[in-house]
Amino acid sequence: MEELLSILNDRHPDIDFTTREHLIDEAVLDSMDIVSMVQEIAETFDVTITARDIKPENFNSAKALYALIQRLQDEE
Repeated sequence: MEELLSILNDRHPDIDFTTREHLIDEAVLDSMDIVSMVQEIAETFDVTITARDIKPENFNSAKALYALIQRLQDEE
């Protein structure tokens, strides 16, 4: 989780990603953030994030995003 929080904090150091939810719903993360994060997450966690994985509920919080990463790691 620390690596993920580092990725998120690199983009928005002013946000507390440990407690903040609704990152997509409240426009904290935009499409450019997501596109750049997908590549970095894929490299950092050795997972493949497909287009079907890129949906708001998977990116609305660090917790949801980490759950996606764990699911993808389990599938590989």
